[in-house]
Amino acid sequence: MMKNRELLNWVNQMEKMCRPDRVVWIDGSQEQKEKLEKEAEAAGEIIRLNQEKWPGCFYHRTAVNDVARTEHLTYICTRKEVDAGSNNNWMAPEDAYRKASGYFDGSMKGRTMYVIPFMMGPPGSPFSKIGVELTDSIYVVLNMLIMTRVNAEVVEELNHVEDFTRGLHSKADLDDQKRLILHFPEDNTIWSVGSGYGGNVLLGKKCLSLRIASYLGRQEGWLAEHMLIMGIEDPHGNIDYIAAAFPSACGKTNLAMLIPPEIYRAQGYKIWTVGDDIAWIRIGDDGRLWATNPENGFFGVAPGTNSHSNPNALTTIRSNTIFTNVLLTDDQGVWWEDGEGEPPAEGTAWDGKRWKHGLVDDKGKKYRELIQIHDLLRLFPSAPLHPKSGITPGACLSLPLYSGGVVHL
Repeated sequence: MMKNRELLNWVNQMEKMCRPDRVVWIDGSQEQKEKLEKEAEAAGEIIRLNQEKWPGCFYHRTAVNDVARTEHLTYICTRKEVDAGSNNNWMAPEDAYRKASGYFDGSMKGRTMYVIPFMMGPPGSPFSKIGVELTDSIYVVLNMLIMTRVNAEVVEELNHVEDFTRGLHSKADLDDQKRLILHFPEDNTIWSVGSGYGGNVLLGKKCLSLRIASYLGRQEGWLAEHMLIMGIEDPHGNIDYIAAAFPSACGKTNLAMLIPPEIYRAQGYKIWTVGDDIAWIRIGDDGRLWATNPENGFFGVAPGTNSHSNPNALTTIRSNTIFTNVLLTDDQGVWWEDGEGEPPAEGTAWDGKRWKHGLVDDKGKKYRELIQIHDLLRLFPSAPLHPKSGITPGACLSLPLYSGGVVHL
């Protein structure tokens, strides 16, 4: 039972502004998850895939005007503009709250407000962070159950903390002219309105684990970095961990989930996946760098994922995965560009229209190219991580690796 009076008061305030028909607290139980899946199916928010071929997997489409992170509508809202950083958009907090409040006002009428207590990082670690996301999207709830830790332990810890990240999200009417993703570092608060797309609405990921965490890290003496963490184990059982920073869609997940070439596997070398996207890094008492993956699942780009580029990922996503904006095949499976095997003869595209080879739009552009837009295709698999991703103080880094992207080789 939630006893944190500050949290209860905040939820009540947000409920009065958004005016949902009801409020449901998420407890992380399998029973509640299955109930929500059935509700989302009945509402058409998700489609259950062929359970013989894709056990535990679902399919989701976003709105046609809501297919990627909207960086131009993403703001850091600090009292001083200089504190927002040189690469971020800035908006004064009072202006941001006032503008977004107008969008949130009554945005959840006829809907349910779901309250998701979640943790980034392993339970019991002094380095983990607690947050609560309020949302009117079951899709968001189901993804947060994958990407974060949501369970009774988190609820109990919330009863004993004074500060937590306050996240408010509403799809509202999905109007891209009334869409904002706002970060208030000095208030430990995130507001996202007008979108249903993963990167804009899963507030534990980029919003908390990178943007808000960067501010928290500066206050507390650590770093929140867009980096994978992987371990390389030699035949004697010694493990060296590296953290690597690449631009988005440049292979972080593929590298983190690498399988050693046969010549090295035969000698006993292994690769351990600690995390594929975000690293929280600290200087330990021993003076060395220690890294933790705050996430609990994988959030990946589908195009190009196949048994050649990432066999581990392909195995992982065969079960308990939510596929977003890929092609839905007629046998209730999924396909994406440069995926596994030959493409199907036809299917249903991410926008709900029928698709087959050779279709062109009114401008003569191949329809296949329209539906296979790189940033659209996402998958959210739930899979076990290396034990080092869930312990304190984390993985001791032997090497930080930095790489840039190139347009042509």
